[in-house]
Amino acid sequence: MMAIEQAVITWIHLVASAIWVGGSLFIAMVFAPVLKTMSSSVEDRLQIMIKVGRRFNKIAVPSLVILIATGIFNAHQMLIRPDFLFSTSYGMLLVIKIILVVGLLVAFGVHVRIIRKEVEQKITAKQLSDSQIARLRTKIIIVGEVTVVLSVAILFMAALLDAGL
Repeated sequence: MMAIEQAVITWIHLVASAIWVGGSLFIAMVFAPVLKTMSSSVEDRLQIMIKVGRRFNKIAVPSLVILIATGIFNAHQMLIRPDFLFSTSYGMLLVIKIILVVGLLVAFGVHVRIIRKEVEQKITAKQLSDSQIARLRTKIIIVGEVTVVLSVAILFMAALLDAGL
């Protein structure tokens, strides 16, 4: 492959990563704390957060798909033979990164399942008790934090792979 083609694929991978990880960090570390100061109602905050999450997913999910596709392509370029996956340090780091990506996909799937449209409608219609809202909020926070931590860990693995360790 020509150097310019590899550079473009790497650039696309980095842009998609910036959207996914940067957006996730922004929501977790900037938007959620600011939202907490703007409304005392947990129901209102959940409704707003779900709407923001749905809007973010319109760019985040395609970015995640692009990340996976370009990641597979890049890995294929680096691993000439399949046995290199378990016989080289690059391959072993890649295996760890793949495991983290699978964990991320599971966590993101759980997150989407928790805040499905039906749940959003129940919140809007005020059909959930305070304890149900509290449990829902706790689940969303935990799974969201797991998603962000896994995303940052995957970035670290990418840095290790890029460094040639």
